[in-house]
Amino acid sequence: MNLTRRSASFICAFIVLAFFAPLSPVWAWEPSKPIEFVIPAGTGGGADQMARLIAGIAEKHKLSPRPLIPVNKAGGAGAEGFLYIKGKKGDAYTIIITLSNLFTTPLHTGVPFNWKDLTPLARLALDQFILWVNADTPYKTAKEYLAAVKERSGGENRMKMGGTGSAQEDQILTIQLEQALGVKFTYVPFKGGGEVCVNLVGGHVDSTVNNPIECASHWKAGRVRPLAVFDTARISLGDWKNIPTVKEALGADVHYLMLRGIFGVPDMPKDAVTWYLSFLKNVYDTADFTKYMEEGALKPAFATGAEYVKWVEENEKLHRDLMAKGGLLNK
Repeated sequence: MNLTRRSASFICAFIVLAFFAPLSPVWAWEPSKPIEFVIPAGTGGGADQMARLIAGIAEKHKLSPRPLIPVNKAGGAGAEGFLYIKGKKGDAYTIIITLSNLFTTPLHTGVPFNWKDLTPLARLALDQFILWVNADTPYKTAKEYLAAVKERSGGENRMKMGGTGSAQEDQILTIQLEQALGVKFTYVPFKGGGEVCVNLVGGHVDSTVNNPIECASHWKAGRVRPLAVFDTARISLGDWKNIPTVKEALGADVHYLMLRGIFGVPDMPKDAVTWYLSFLKNVYDTADFTKYMEEGALKPAFATGAEYVKWVEENEKLHRDLMAKGGLLNK
């Protein structure tokens, strides 16, 4: 009889504790299989580098119980990756890193995709653009280089500007330079930013507008030379701060920043969204990610929810306007 009373008391106490105990993360959703991390761009570029960094940080700091598997789907200027994600409706195990081809690809190609098809998770950073030339060329300033570009603008022997994809960020910037300064380039598209800078080093193009991280190692090795940054102010970090803005160097107010953000599939389960938001903030807060942003001259810009959505809405309109002026919209 005494044993029965003790058993009953134990059961009652367990029920009370279970009822009043705070919810534990153990009971929340978390990945139980690998996460496919889609990169709608080629290898070696800024998006590819960031996605692989995030996967490495997750493993190093044990921020995810299952690994992130980066997968490049660069076809059609990223359309392959976006349509793939669009077709994974409701899946909790697929995310995508986005650059500005989130806007430019559907606006230029008419591919049946819009960012509203996806689930916004987090904006991690804003990326810069720099006008680069090969270090073996005689051009020490943007003014010297653009003077040479202007001399060759009228014939077939125009200076070659290398960039990632057609009708993407790099070509938009190239057209803005042309319109602002009255010059003409021959634009040469490549699959990814890493490939673009390699071709600049190899002398196959005369200049590029690569992101800082895509040419940083070649710059340190003395193979390329930065002439101007496409922003309203100089980059404030390290040796980057010595690079003048385009406005300082050329008198033309040409500036542009690119998205580095993460989206989920359409109708991603809410509990999965909650987990990814926490995961991405934890990644963002690591010393490894901070170091990466500093070395690559990225602007810290973590945002989620309404703030992120508002920024995306505004930048979709911006890209529509820029592409209309450059004659790049799908007709």
